[in-house]
Amino acid sequence: MFRPLHVIIVAAALAAPALAHAQSADLVLCDRVAADPSDPDRPADVKGVAEIAASDIATAIKYCAVAAKSSRRAMYQLGRAYAANKQTAEAVAAWRKAADKGSTSAMVELGVLYGTGSGVAKDEAQARKLLERAAQAGNPRGVSNLAALGGSTAADPARSRDLLAKAAETNAEAQYQLGMMLAEGKGGAQDDVAARALFEKAAAQNHPAALERMGAFAQAGRGGPKDSDAAKAYYERAAALGDEDAKKALERARCPYVIKDKRGNPVTNLCF
Repeated sequence: MFRPLHVIIVAAALAAPALAHAQSADLVLCDRVAADPSDPDRPADVKGVAEIAASDIATAIKYCAVAAKSSRRAMYQLGRAYAANKQTAEAVAAWRKAADKGSTSAMVELGVLYGTGSGVAKDEAQARKLLERAAQAGNPRGVSNLAALGGSTAADPARSRDLLAKAAETNAEAQYQLGMMLAEGKGGAQDDVAARALFEKAAAQNHPAALERMGAFAQAGRGGPKDSDAAKAYYERAAALGDEDAKKALERARCPYVIKDKRGNPVTNLCF
């Protein structure tokens, strides 16, 4: 089923004037199935996927491996594809190459692995070094993971806010992460109005988690008007992009009443 589709996509990619100046068909296909929505290297016209679909892993490895010869973004995405295929050693190798070329997303992935000892020997000093590099470069996930790692001045929540604020000027992931800190009062005062404004900016760029948060804020009337119709629309957009919390919110709205047995234990839900 995939071969005819690939032929069509390749032909379209080769023919599209907007892509002809910069990207090979291999990179276009690599982006299509393996781009990371939170990657600062991701072009604005590339949607990205939160997780690489199992049916797309082989395709991702094939095309990203070719594109990675000339693109650090593709090298990072090749690492994602290997990780999705549980080929940890290959993923680490690809991320190291991408990080050496300046990919802050690859730095974050390696930092998380070193911090947790997953697939590599645990090395918190190396994890902190990688995450600090990514954070200083403005990568929002670098900032949040550095804060989670703890143990350094740069990981202070207030410092994290400052780093995120700079990245949030243009980056949807940073807008979402900073919005979460403001909503939870981490690193400074809680501010639902400012948090909602940041979620709205990220949601406008189809950030799945920000769309889910906008749904929750609109549903509860946090930081702005309460609007159940808008909440449902946000949840539906987030769910369409794969956000599990949004899917659960829609299910709760569809089945709001819990039926319990004589002992008070939930048995089922009454749905409409």
